Amino acid sequence: MHILGISCYFHDAAAALLRDGVLVAASEEERFSRKKHDCAFPVQAIRFCLETGGIRGDDLDYVVFYEKPFVKFQRILQSSLATFPRSWRAFSQAMAHWMREKLWTRSLIQETLRIPQERILFSEHHLSHAASAFFCSPYVEAAILTVDGVGEWTTTTAGYGRATWDGRGRNELVLSKEIQFPHSLGLLYSAFTAFLGFEVNEGEYKVMGMAPYGKPRYRESVARILYLERDGSFWLDLDYLSYHYSDRHSFSPKFMELFGAPRVPETEFYTRTSGLPSDFDPRLLRANEHYADVAASIQQATEDTLLAIARRLYDETKLPRLCLAGGVAYNSVANGRLLRETPFEELYVQPAAGDSGGAVGAALYAYHVLLQRPRAFVMDHAYWGAGYSHAEIEGALQARGLAFERFDVDDELLEEVAGALADGAVVGWYQGRTEWGPRALGNRSILADPRRADMKQLVNEKIKFREPFRPFAPSILTDAVSDYLEFDEAERHYPARFMLYVAPVRPDKRRIIPAVTHADGSSRLQAVSPTANPRYARLIERFGERTGVPVLLNTSFNLRGEPMVNAPSDAIKTFLDSGLDWLVLGPYLVRKPGRPWTGRASQAAPVSASCTSGSTR
Repeated sequence: MHILGISCYFHDAAAALLRDGVLVAASEEERFSRKKHDCAFPVQAIRFCLETGGIRGDDLDYVVFYEKPFVKFQRILQSSLATFPRSWRAFSQAMAHWMREKLWTRSLIQETLRIPQERILFSEHHLSHAASAFFCSPYVEAAILTVDGVGEWTTTTAGYGRATWDGRGRNELVLSKEIQFPHSLGLLYSAFTAFLGFEVNEGEYKVMGMAPYGKPRYRESVARILYLERDGSFWLDLDYLSYHYSDRHSFSPKFMELFGAPRVPETEFYTRTSGLPSDFDPRLLRANEHYADVAASIQQATEDTLLAIARRLYDETKLPRLCLAGGVAYNSVANGRLLRETPFEELYVQPAAGDSGGAVGAALYAYHVLLQRPRAFVMDHAYWGAGYSHAEIEGALQARGLAFERFDVDDELLEEVAGALADGAVVGWYQGRTEWGPRALGNRSILADPRRADMKQLVNEKIKFREPFRPFAPSILTDAVSDYLEFDEAERHYPARFMLYVAPVRPDKRRIIPAVTHADGSSRLQAVSPTANPRYARLIERFGERTGVPVLLNTSFNLRGEPMVNAPSDAIKTFLDSGLDWLVLGPYLVRKPGRPWTGRASQAAPVSASCTSGSTR
C-alpha cells in the first residue's frame, strides 16, 4: 500500500511517501525550488517521492493532506469579522490567496496525481503533528504534546497515543485538550521574533540563539501578556498583540510600552559576553544588551509554559514517555529542560517537527488510525531526502570546470579530510541522501574544528555571511557525549540524534571546544551513531584520533537566506560563493587553490581550478 502525505500553503511545503507503513522518501519543496521556506504546492517534492518509490501518481492508494482547508478558511473569516475594520487589509490579501489556490486543494491534488477523489483524504493540522511524533517514535504508548502557531483553530493540544506492532489491538491517537487561536505560544514567540528584528517563521531560532547573551529581566513584563493557569493552560492579553488582525505587524503600540522600540533589522549585535570588535560603536552596546534581555525573557517564559503543560499532562496520563511536535518543538533549549525537569523519562521529537513534518504525520495517521494497520516503522535517522549518484556528482563537477580527486578507498579520504580539519580548513561535507527537516546532520554539513575559539566568527562571517552571535552545534560520537556534555545515555534519546536538545557543556571541556560552547556554557548537541551515519561517525573518529577530541563543529551547508544544499550543483555553487576551503561530495574532493590542506596532499602542488579531467585514488 502506498500513501502520499502533503503539506503546503503556509511555510515549509513538503511531501512524504509510505510503503506499507514504512517511510520511503520525504523532502521539503525548498530543496528543489531553492526558495527558502517555500510554501507552494510541492510539485517537485511529490515528483521526488514518487520517483524514489518507483511509482506513478495513479499507483497511490491514498493521498492525505495535512489539514482541513475549509475549517481553516472558516477561522480566517470569523477572526476577520471579529476584528473588522482593523483586519480589512489582511483579510483582502488572505482572500486573494484562498480564492486563487487554497480552496481548490482537492482538485489540484486530483489533477496533479491523476487519482479519483475518493482516494484523497484530509487530516487535521494537530493530528498530523501528533501522528508525526508518535507513529515515528519507538513507543507503544506515550503522552503527546503539540505546540505551534496555529492550525485550523488549534494552537496547542495534549493527549496520548497507543499503538500495536502485531495488529491485535486498536491504534489510538487521542488529543483530549486544546488551546485555540488567537491564544498561541508559537505566535507570541513570533511576535518577539519580529520585535527583535528577525523574520517571522524564519528567525525564531535566532531569538533562541540571542537569549544566552542576556538575562530574563523582563520576565514579569512578559507575564503581563502571557497568563499561565494552574491547570497548565494559558491565555494571552491580546491588547499587546496584533497578529490576529494584521498581516504587517504582530505586536501593538502597547507592547512597545513594555519593551521599548523594536530592534532595527541587520543592526550589528555584540555584547560584553559575546566580545566586542575594536571598531564596534559603543552606543549600540546598551541597546543590544536590552534586546538580549528581552530574548532571554521570552525564551524563559516559553520554557516555563511548556514545563507547566508537560507536568500537568504527566499527572493526567502517568505515562513516562512524551512525544512532542509542532514548530515550538524545535526549541531545543526547552526540550532539554523538559527532559531534565519533568517526570518524563524520555522524549521523542522527529527531525521535521514543524509544518513540513505534517506530510509524514498525515500519511501515518491515515495508515495507522483510519486504516488501523499495525506499526512497522521507527524514524531513527533523518536521511530521507534526495541522493545523487557518483556519475551525477562527477558530471556536476565537470560542468563547472573544477579539478577534483576521486578516492576509491574510503579511509584514505577520511584521513585526508580529518587532517585538513585539524589544520584549520573549513569543509563542505556532502554525502548520501539529504536530511529531512531543518538541521544538517552530517550529510549536508559545513564542518570545522571546534577547538579554535575564532572558528565561530570565521564560519559565521566569512563562510555563511550571517550574524556573528549565531551558535554552532557539536557533532559528537554517541559514546563520547557524556564526556563533553552533562547528558547521559545519549544513545536512547532520539532528539539528541536530531540536534534537538541543548545541554550544559562540562565546565572542564568548555575551553577545549569553545567554538561550539554558547555564551551560557550550553551547546545544542548532535549525537552521531555509527549505525545511523557510519561515514560521518568514522570521520569524527579519525578527527578524534588526530586531536584527542572526537567532536566536530557542524552547521548546515548553505549560505544565509538560502535553503540547505540538495543537488551537487547546489553544493558546488555554495562552495564557490563562500570562503569554504574544501568540498567533499561522496568520494570526490575539491580544494580551492591556496587554501590549507594536509596529509598526502600537502606533499603536492595545488591543482589548477581549470582542470576538468580529475584524478583517482
